[in-house]
Amino acid sequence: MDNGSVYTKNLLEFLSNLNRPYHVSTHDKISQDELQKYETFILSGRRNNNSQMNAKNTAIIKHAISNKNSLLGICYGAEILALTAGGTIKKMTSIHKGDENVSILQKNPLCIGEISVFESHNYEISKLGNHIIPIGRSKRCNNEIIWYRDSKIFGTQFHPEMSPDGHKIIENFCNL
Repeated sequence: MDNGSVYTKNLLEFLSNLNRPYHVSTHDKISQDELQKYETFILSGRRNNNSQMNAKNTAIIKHAISNKNSLLGICYGAEILALTAGGTIKKMTSIHKGDENVSILQKNPLCIGEISVFESHNYEISKLGNHIIPIGRSKRCNNEIIWYRDSKIFGTQFHPEMSPDGHKIIENFCNL
């Protein structure tokens, strides 16, 4: 789902380099019925807040949860995942843009150890819903990577499409 992020082109280029087939849509172009065609979803970041976009992304997340689909929410995609699952987000005191080291907190199928990623956001996930657990944190953000418990549904507060360690996360996600 292209939510208008300036980094979506980087994500699509990386998926093409992996030889992964994909279909790009926007919130105003995909219907609820069309969601049945897909087993895997990636929700991009965004530039602007839009209530219809929020509603469509929420519907995709609920669809993925109920159908046990794979889903990766990137930046805004992670934030809307947290909100959909009962969590909260908050505006940061300043935009966070640049490289960040993320410590992995527990075993998961996406990454291990410490990773270096690129961030560009001014909101952050502040509270997790009951079904979401944190699996990565940085000095500036407690919920860098989140996991919807016992599923193939993840969110990254950062932009994995913009760093080598992030590319590995996307590749591992695609291989679930």
